[in-house]
Amino acid sequence: MSSKRKITVAYGDGIGPEIMKATINILDAAGAQLEYNVIEIGEQVYLKGISSGMEPSAFESLRETKVFLKSPITTPQGGGFKSLNVTTRKSFGLYANVRPCKAFSPFVKTHFPKTDLVIIRENEEDLYAGIEHRQTDEVYQCLKIISQPGSEKIIRYAFEYAKKYGRKKVTCMTKDNIMKLADGLFHKTFDDIAKEYPTIQNDHKIIDIGTALIADRPEVFDVIVTLNLYGDIISDVAAQVTGSVGLGGSANVGEEVAMFEAIHGSAPDIAGMDIANPSGLLNGAIMMLVHIGQPEIAEKISNAWMKTLEDGIHTGDIYQEGLSSKKVGTQEFAQAVIERLGQLPTTMIPASFDKDEVMPMDVKLRPRTKAKKELTGVDVFIDWDQDARNPNVIGERLRQANANGLQLHLITNRGVKVFPEGMRETFCTDHWRCRFKTDDGSTVTHSQVLDLLLQIENLGYDFIKTEHLYTFDGVRGYSLAQGE
Repeated sequence: MSSKRKITVAYGDGIGPEIMKATINILDAAGAQLEYNVIEIGEQVYLKGISSGMEPSAFESLRETKVFLKSPITTPQGGGFKSLNVTTRKSFGLYANVRPCKAFSPFVKTHFPKTDLVIIRENEEDLYAGIEHRQTDEVYQCLKIISQPGSEKIIRYAFEYAKKYGRKKVTCMTKDNIMKLADGLFHKTFDDIAKEYPTIQNDHKIIDIGTALIADRPEVFDVIVTLNLYGDIISDVAAQVTGSVGLGGSANVGEEVAMFEAIHGSAPDIAGMDIANPSGLLNGAIMMLVHIGQPEIAEKISNAWMKTLEDGIHTGDIYQEGLSSKKVGTQEFAQAVIERLGQLPTTMIPASFDKDEVMPMDVKLRPRTKAKKELTGVDVFIDWDQDARNPNVIGERLRQANANGLQLHLITNRGVKVFPEGMRETFCTDHWRCRFKTDDGSTVTHSQVLDLLLQIENLGYDFIKTEHLYTFDGVRGYSLAQGE
């Protein structure tokens, strides 16, 4: 019986086949105990009419091996094609995206030679849930989904990561000064969990200034945990300021399955030219080796890779006149790494991976008591483009609707109050949020809401969506409108 660990491998599109060939050559030369189950994913699968970009047999391979080494893919332009990365992450519960960003100065040019940070990004929720609607002729909607369990899992993972890898501080980044409920939940969960790790420093940054600091002073960060979209953006910023997006590896970790890849795309413009840097995928493979319990091989490859950089053997994306000794292509770079297997870098700190450094960490959710939920009103969204879009016209008409005390409270347009007593200068689209509540704040029933909707229809209005207004243990579970 073979003692090799079986993994699923996809060569991908664009530069994917070239960098995967280079990576596997290095893995084999280093003595990695691996058996490869190769699957086809990406553009050619999409063009067969499979919208996920991955055939059912490929999903079965991942269920069997639980480890996926994946090259970049190309998603065809146009509608109907799902992101394979998002599909894989969500289908297999790969909730943690781990992206180390480290400077390799002076061998890779950077203005921030002390940078050594890790970005841990929530991987399943947020705007990447992909729930979008066109609701009127003018207005499109994308839902931002943030859950308490999803937030707790990724935040707890970040603290466990910091604990295991000897990191000193975890920084949370959100935009909760604007999205007080959704991002506010993430921030509050972070503050609660941080109390359980008193030996690890913690702080919070608003995402805009946090991103600016990554671009200007990345060395002040250690571990960053953030939501899906923000993490996607700042990890590319961090990789670029440390030298090159082409160097960045990435792990996507779930409770059972893990996927390892480069953070960059398929770069079809340079495909087949043998000039792509395989380092991003190679660094992803190094993370994979640690994950599956082969840290000695991971050390050997990482050290040989750093020695190659020190010796000035560089691909074109990081080549520097006066520092680099030779500009090489994809396969020649891989051969240079192979020739240095067993050697250590002399300037950079050699890699050292502990056998206990195996992902995923043991992340357990806290038991929760379900809150008392009460319906106190409803937001009815209406598509209306008549009477010069005068808010007073729609407002006065909707005041005729009254479902046993459930009546119009206010109207907003793009989040700005326009009725009653709105500003005449406010620009209005054809998308109106009409908030109905009782005067005394009493709870309402679904029957009242249904009665209200029927009255709105009889008034001649096209309601396109409703959002119920709930309290949870008496705490408002919806945002107030400006002026409310």
